[in-house]
Amino acid sequence: MTELNYHHLRYFRAVAHDGNLTRTAERLNLSQSALSIQIKQLEERLGHALFERRGRKLYLTEAGRIALDRADTIFSAGEELVETLKETGKARRAIRIGALATLSRNFQIEFLRPLLGRADVDMILRSGSTAELLRALETLNLDIVLLNQAPMADSVTPLITQPVYQQRVSLIGRPDYGRPGAGLAELLAEHPVILPTLESGVRAQFEALVARLGLTPQIAAEVDDMAMMRLLTREGAGLAVLPPIVVKGELEAGTLVEFDALPGMMEFFYAVTIKRRFPNPLIAPLLRQWG
Repeated sequence: MTELNYHHLRYFRAVAHDGNLTRTAERLNLSQSALSIQIKQLEERLGHALFERRGRKLYLTEAGRIALDRADTIFSAGEELVETLKETGKARRAIRIGALATLSRNFQIEFLRPLLGRADVDMILRSGSTAELLRALETLNLDIVLLNQAPMADSVTPLITQPVYQQRVSLIGRPDYGRPGAGLAELLAEHPVILPTLESGVRAQFEALVARLGLTPQIAAEVDDMAMMRLLTREGAGLAVLPPIVVKGELEAGTLVEFDALPGMMEFFYAVTIKRRFPNPLIAPLLRQWG
């Protein structure tokens, strides 16, 4: 059986990411015809067309998307191998951290604190959806992912999910919204609420709580971004259902007040890694602080 030619695979990967044969040929200092031949030979070896041309642009076929996913995994693993096994002579070490786009920035800073200011560390930070981040983790493009809901486990993907932090969820608003210690029913009767969207675990807990208490709060806004919830709360749009860590600075300055800790409601934060033979050693100090 003829072995796969990894030079062909590398050229295919470059064209797939660029989406343009001419641009890739120029970048790699190759002729277009030479690059086309390399990809054609890979297609013959795999028995499938990897691209289809629409006008002047190239689009991946279904087989092409599968091949690109495998190519990304292969070459990311190769880069990690070189980085890991040659670590002895390196002055700096990189760590690639992904966080859910809506995750509290204050929590992220607290999580990263053991590495902040270290001259020997390069931190590469990425944000995205849960699906995007976990896919990047699987392809070794991220070392660790921060989420506020534990991902679904299965027997195929060796994810390691570690709960790292939890905090109560409270009603938070401007000081003129009432006195600290006011009852939940009183607060919700007088002021609208700013809520996370229905996909949030916190929202589900809040809906269960008000149903249990027989309350029907007025909703000022439903927001999927903690930073926007923070801004709306500062502007006085309503009482926000938030973990206090999201508005830590405002609470310390007195521009916002924590009026009520919602009974039984907690926000959970998780660090997700994937089982690897050579894990990034910078993960350990990040997780150790929460142990």
